[in-house]
Amino acid sequence: MAITKILIANRGEIACRVIRTARKMGIKTVAVYSDADSRAPHVLLADEAVHIGPSPAAQSYLIADKIIQACKDTGADAVHPGYGFLSERESFRKALDAEGIIFVGPPANAIAAMGDKIESKKLAMAAGVNVVPGFVGVIEDTEHAVKISNEIGYPVMMKASAGGGGKGMRLAYSEQDVREGFEATKREGLNSFGDDRVFIEKFIESPRHIEIQILGDQHGNIVYLNERECSIQRRHQKVVEEAPSPFVTPKMRKAMGEQCVALARAVGYFSAGTVELIVSGADTTGEGFYFLEMNTRLQVEHPVTEEITGLDLVEQMIRVANGEALAFGQDDVKINGWSIENRVYAEDPYRGFLPSTGRLIRYNPPEAIDGVRVDDGVEEGGEVSMFYDPMIAKLITWAPTRLEAIDKQIAALDRFEIDGPGHNIDFVSALMQHERFRSGNITTGFIAEEYPDGFQGAPASPELLKRLAAIGAFAAMAQADRARRIDGQLGNKLKAPTGWQVKIGDLLHDVVIKGDDVSVDGEAIDMALEYTPGDRLIEAEFGDDELAVKIASVRAGFVLTAHGASHKLRILPAHAAPYAAHMIEKIPPDLSRYLICPMPGLLVALNVKEGDKVEAGQPLAVIEAMKMENILRAQKSGTVKSVSAAQGESLPVDAIILEME
Repeated sequence: MAITKILIANRGEIACRVIRTARKMGIKTVAVYSDADSRAPHVLLADEAVHIGPSPAAQSYLIADKIIQACKDTGADAVHPGYGFLSERESFRKALDAEGIIFVGPPANAIAAMGDKIESKKLAMAAGVNVVPGFVGVIEDTEHAVKISNEIGYPVMMKASAGGGGKGMRLAYSEQDVREGFEATKREGLNSFGDDRVFIEKFIESPRHIEIQILGDQHGNIVYLNERECSIQRRHQKVVEEAPSPFVTPKMRKAMGEQCVALARAVGYFSAGTVELIVSGADTTGEGFYFLEMNTRLQVEHPVTEEITGLDLVEQMIRVANGEALAFGQDDVKINGWSIENRVYAEDPYRGFLPSTGRLIRYNPPEAIDGVRVDDGVEEGGEVSMFYDPMIAKLITWAPTRLEAIDKQIAALDRFEIDGPGHNIDFVSALMQHERFRSGNITTGFIAEEYPDGFQGAPASPELLKRLAAIGAFAAMAQADRARRIDGQLGNKLKAPTGWQVKIGDLLHDVVIKGDDVSVDGEAIDMALEYTPGDRLIEAEFGDDELAVKIASVRAGFVLTAHGASHKLRILPAHAAPYAAHMIEKIPPDLSRYLICPMPGLLVALNVKEGDKVEAGQPLAVIEAMKMENILRAQKSGTVKSVSAAQGESLPVDAIILEME
């Protein structure tokens, strides 16, 4: 029976992605939505839409019965689960089977076997796949966890057995870390997945996270579609993914691929799936790779594999679900060029990557041309809600070589406009420019190692600062030129000044613009651009180089954003600049006495009360947001003067929790 109508049991970017392919294949689509998503793009994109409940996922997207009822109401004969939500729930697959509805994904036994991290390790060992040393079994309590960790040898990783998506994981470098983190790991597992079992394994040094994409049909054919490198992670959440990996040799690719196919075969796997491996970057033989887990679903980062293989993975999943055999074999799978994906998240890298929510006042992604692809599920005016994952979009680039694909990312990120919630565009642009990333010498510790004190913006070269100074002066001149045309001024209309002083940080640049001639600090600069006051994006050309700069007016100048950082430019006419030294500087107030809520969230624990003495680094409160618990610690020692928030309260961003003295 051929599939005629697919219900997508998901939301956002992946729902839109599945709908586009289904439409291309001539298959009708049904969207489901919660209260928060009633006007979301995936709802408008589908042929039909069914409301399935309140905003929290546990009351809507996670209720299998509501999905099945929606299938019956619309006559959908298949369900694509996307990723997250019900995509890896064996009971959901079984419930669909019982109703005669096709599940676009693997069989129930494979989901069950691979969804249990303890069970999957045993299977991997039996199938001849390398596994990481660890304790396989149920851990009773903290003391038991400490004993096991001491036997394995530090560092160790504690993981919730049913976990995924970076939740329910803690790294422990010492016995104290295990004592502090074991209960929290259990709690996160229980809260997010309804399962508080935890297991412990050895943590691999200089680890790289490399995964193999598997595709199988219902006739016993299984192929691997090369690897993806996903080592650039923050808190175990992937940020940058690429295919192929700069570390993997053809010999290694074959060894990994064949082991992963053997594992898939052992569980009778079909559809798309991904075997995640942890690879020791310190092992140059390329044999130090170990099974981590198998994701029995489509991955967030599947587009990079599509870009280098030319396959549409969603289409392949639908064809397999339809009972078709794969139209190609292992020898037909090639690697063409290089592809990189950056995940654009609603999180603020300048404030410790805290999740950010709110309305997308402006959302304008770069044009999808010349090897640039944007997979998104939001639109201008939409809401990034506190109920779901904070991903806004995925930016994917393709080019013949790795460095060209990276440079395309930088150029495309400069053109990405987002206003409203905080976002990580500057941060991923900085990663793309980072010499260590460009060299390919990356590990999963990259972000923690390279940004130990957090992110303050990508460093700008002197050349870039000069170019920004010239752009800023040109924009100031255009504004002055517009101002002089306003009628009713005294006397003759003033000409706009041609000489400007531009201050960026502590640096002063003298810019002179006469007709088409531009000079910075006495040096001529070849610049061509168009700017009308009010424009938000300037596309400038410096000889053969193109530079896209986002521009916003501020008092006495502009903020220019390009290449992973925002720069505040104070711009004064040259004749007025010498007087700036006499202006009194405004000092911002000292907020270090306050514990301020860094994001909208629920105050789940308040560990201190008025009059308590606290030490620097001591946990003061726990805020839960985006399904993650965030511990807020004291920045310095002192005494709690007053407490303004109560446990169980929902707090807005920047709410004062307590004051110290």
